[in-house]
Amino acid sequence: MTMATTVNKQKIVNQLFAALGKHARGKPGDRPVLEQFIYAMVRENATRDAGDQAFKSLQERFFDWNEVRVSSTLEIAETLDGILSHPETRAQRIVDFLQEIFETTYSFDLDPLLEVLQKKGLKQASKQLSRYQAANEYAVAWVMQNSLGGHSFPLDGDALRVLKRMGLIEDQSDSEALHAALEHQVPKTKGSQFVDLISVLADAHCHEGEPACRECPLRTVCPTGQESKSVLSATSKKPR
Repeated sequence: MTMATTVNKQKIVNQLFAALGKHARGKPGDRPVLEQFIYAMVRENATRDAGDQAFKSLQERFFDWNEVRVSSTLEIAETLDGILSHPETRAQRIVDFLQEIFETTYSFDLDPLLEVLQKKGLKQASKQLSRYQAANEYAVAWVMQNSLGGHSFPLDGDALRVLKRMGLIEDQSDSEALHAALEHQVPKTKGSQFVDLISVLADAHCHEGEPACRECPLRTVCPTGQESKSVLSATSKKPR
């Protein structure tokens, strides 16, 4: 697959917003930092609708986050089952995170800590979030984007797959370079919408196995879509 040029990258990003704009929504609702972190765990590799539904189910089934902490992973997994992939793994991660927070702060409020760290800079806040055992790059980037106002991109496996196929990224091993490249293509004010639309594209067309390029609204600008079109064209011209 050919890497898109800088001009083509911008064209692809613009087409993404134009073609899938009807799916764009405002920034996710304000939540305490701890809840943003938990939301990130259910939102990773899922659409926004699925993430919202899963998070709402947790809040409706359990009285508070302490009840979630002391509940069995099976109970939590049952709440997420049918909505998200790998419900057991997510459930265990949520319990582990809440237990670690409780043991270190004796509460379920991370806002005061992050407010102090934010005064020292977003990098310091990011480092603190990364120290939690349940943290990964996606969860930290989610909190940075949605709670701390950082120009950050929470990119899960689905997003990385889509971005690579579209030629917007190449080397996934250098996270800082990857995010820096996206910062040049996507304005901070549209960062949240960009993440939402990429997840919509992954769910509807850019599947892990066989991407549905023929139905994809970005097929005319996406390198993978163009290659798929060329293969189909060549196949159709072969004599029978």
